[in-house]
Amino acid sequence: MIILGVHDGHDAGAVLFKGDKIYAVNEERLNRIKKYRGFPRLSVRKVLELGEVSPEEVDAIAVAGLFRRRNRLLELENELKSVFGSEFRKKVIFVEHHLAHASSAYYTSGLSDAIVLTIDAAGDGLSSTVSIARKGEMFRIAQSTYIDSLGDFYASVTELLGFKPMRHEGKVMSLAAYGKPSYELSAVIEVSGLSFENKLKVIGVEATKKLAEFFSFPLDKAKEVSSNLKRGFMSGKLERKAIEIAASAQAHLERLIEEMGLELRKYNLPIAYAGGVAQNVKANAVLRGIFGDIWVFPAMDDAGLAFGAAAYIKAQMDILFGKWKPFKLEHVFLGPYYSLDFVEDVLKREKLEYEEVDVPSFVSDSLVDGKIVGLFQGELEYGPRALGHRSILADPRDEKVKEKLNLALKRDVFQPFAPSILEEDFPKYIEDLTGEPNRFMTMSYKASDEFVEVAPAVVHVDGTTRPQSVPEWLGEYYEIIRKFKEKSGVGAVLNTSFNMHGEPIVCSPRDAIRTAKIANLDVLVLEDFAVYPK
Repeated sequence: MIILGVHDGHDAGAVLFKGDKIYAVNEERLNRIKKYRGFPRLSVRKVLELGEVSPEEVDAIAVAGLFRRRNRLLELENELKSVFGSEFRKKVIFVEHHLAHASSAYYTSGLSDAIVLTIDAAGDGLSSTVSIARKGEMFRIAQSTYIDSLGDFYASVTELLGFKPMRHEGKVMSLAAYGKPSYELSAVIEVSGLSFENKLKVIGVEATKKLAEFFSFPLDKAKEVSSNLKRGFMSGKLERKAIEIAASAQAHLERLIEEMGLELRKYNLPIAYAGGVAQNVKANAVLRGIFGDIWVFPAMDDAGLAFGAAAYIKAQMDILFGKWKPFKLEHVFLGPYYSLDFVEDVLKREKLEYEEVDVPSFVSDSLVDGKIVGLFQGELEYGPRALGHRSILADPRDEKVKEKLNLALKRDVFQPFAPSILEEDFPKYIEDLTGEPNRFMTMSYKASDEFVEVAPAVVHVDGTTRPQSVPEWLGEYYEIIRKFKEKSGVGAVLNTSFNMHGEPIVCSPRDAIRTAKIANLDVLVLEDFAVYPK
């Protein structure tokens, strides 16, 4: 059965399930509009192209979310009709927002029985759900409305501090590490059973205003404060207050996640987790501490809804015909790829000098020499993390490289960088490892004393790190790090996403060339070719 998953909305994207093959990409990677909201025209066509499937061959179209507004529904139908013809309605099945999130988590976890948790700001009237999954079927046992939203609470704090809500929550989490929680927030939001209770009784901008009163923080100064923080000016009175607010919000989020986790642990089942709040790697670490290990769907936010919708329909069909069995998602290299001939043709058209190289040896040598390397290999990653196919790499031993990268990529100075670590070295570099080494950068860990010493560029100010474990079967990326270890003694590299701050991760060779030039990278490796963009 061939199933197309579509998310028409915030973080639009498309996914194609064709037998045991999966193809997935989000619209922002193709149209270069960050967090694109709307119908994923390019994504739909791209996954059909990758799967070598014609529109007529698609058996089902799984649409994530319910469309209650007439105009939005008509727009969606017109878009689907333009691709699939006048009979498209016979193929369409709508999958409610949180059911899509839950499906993305459960049906990729490899688990037969599980607790399935979803938490975000809001979707189809809900902001969280708890389900029990058994042998392919999920039964919802608790939920929170869009008013009682933990995600909206954190988004409102994000807005209060002058950042963009629904986009920059990770900045608040990073900023929190620079301060100590000094505000008690139980009067704002609390856990109520397996749900949340918003004590403010308002959301969005109104919640932001109430929080401004609660913290006595001047909203009219928020943009100025965030601008100062981005540049590293943290000693001002309002800047210190903003850091304390961030630390308090993060501590409160972690406490609520812990309370929820302790309640869920009573079911004595492993946990699968998705939704926007699952982007908070510090809170995910709290859950891991309770369960010993957790599965977080790698495209955990709304960018993964198309995948969840398609996974739900596939599971229902498999259950119906007695074919369902647990499936574990082993990697997220599911997007567009470009042949060596295509890449070379682009380089010639761009009139760039290039040479063919042995990639692992060349990149590892470059890193040891202190160079910053743009790495473009194989299929594009699905989800928010670059995992070695669209990455910028640097030597993690050199703490000064952080300043160089922040300047080149126009990043906020307080945001940490993450490492890719050889899987065999993961236990040596991670102090609080429980469960399987994390291959998707979906949670933070306490760095070991040795790792703090040998890789200071990838350890945050609070001693934590957000690593990617790199197994040997990952091939060329593993070999890059292995050879770097031979030359440096460190089995890890600094890995940040290949994009300028505020832009989507690069997708095509031309995207990579443009970004490498703007960032003034020392070298760009496009498949087997080394390019010097300067």
